[in-house]
Amino acid sequence: MIIIQHAVWLYHRFPLSYRDVQELPHQRGIQVSHETLREWCIKFGSLFAEGLRQREPRRGSRWSLDEVCTTVDGVRHWLWRAVDEHGFVLDILLQRHRDTEAAKTLLTRLMGEYDVPEVIHTDQLYETAGDEPCTLVQVFQTCAVTKN
Repeated sequence: MIIIQHAVWLYHRFPLSYRDVQELPHQRGIQVSHETLREWCIKFGSLFAEGLRQREPRRGSRWSLDEVCTTVDGVRHWLWRAVDEHGFVLDILLQRHRDTEAAKTLLTRLMGEYDVPEVIHTDQLYETAGDEPCTLVQVFQTCAVTKN
C-alpha cells in the first residue's frame, strides 16, 4: 500500500506524467506499468485527498483583507482577498464594482465557511456607499449580526 500511496502522491503533487512516475519505482527495482498507475490514481486519488483534507490545520483567527484594482481584458475590476495569519488564502472575489455589497459578499462567504476571527486587519480600506463612508469593519459587524 505504501508503494501505491507514494506513486499516487508523486503523480498528483508534481507535474509528472504516468510514464515519469513509472520510472521512479523502476529505479528501485519495482516494475509498475503506466496503465496500473493510472488505475491507482483513479481508484485511490480521492481517498488520499480526503485523508489530507481531514488533516488540514484550522484556519487562523487573524485575517488580513485587502483589495486591488486591476484590469481584465481592458476593463477595470476590483480583486478582494482574505488571507489568514499563516498565509493561507481564505477567499478571493473579483468584481467589476467596488461597493459595500462586494465587501458584504466576501465577508458573508468567509463567515459561512470559517469561524469568526478575533482580529481583521485591513490596509485602511473604506467603501463609499453614496455619501456615507462605510469601513470594512462596519460591514463585518453587520454580517456578524445577521449570521447570529
